[in-house]
Order: sequence, then C-alpha cells, then structure tokens
Amino acid sequence: MVQRLHLVFGGELIDPQSTQFRDTDDIHVVGIFPNYERAYNAWKAEAQRTVDSAETRYFIAHLHRLRDEETPVSPTEELGG
Repeated sequence: MVQRLHLVFGGELIDPQSTQFRDTDDIHVVGIFPNYERAYNAWKAEAQRTVDSAETRYFIAHLHRLRDEETPVSPTEELGG
C-alpha cells in the first residue's frame, strides 16, 4: 500500500487574498496525516476554529507529491547535501 502523507498548516496572512504569512515564526503546524481524508478533517477543524479571523488561513500540502521515489536522486542528495 502506498503511503500518501499530507501536512496541514496555517496562520495569519498579510492579506487574505494572498498566501504570504505575516510571521513565519507563528505558522501553526497542525500535523502530518497518512491520508487526505484525515488531513481534510484536521484542516476543516482548524478553519472552523478560526472562522472569525479573515486573515487566518489553513492549507493542506500533499507531501507525497514533493518527491517521486521512482526518480533517481542526484549524487548531492545521496550525500545529504
């Protein structure tokens, strides 16, 4: 079974029409989830909790899309660089 990890995070944005955070030190990392359904449920709970703050927004990042395990890595990556 393929594992498809998802990261849920959010915080206050400079402008509700953008995706730029006001202070990256204050980004709230909700967690990493093993599937989209659980990530979506966590995202929805945080979005509902902060519904009164127009500048606060949460996101789901599809971590499994960041790397294709079938693609060979570069020599630098293999060395940890």
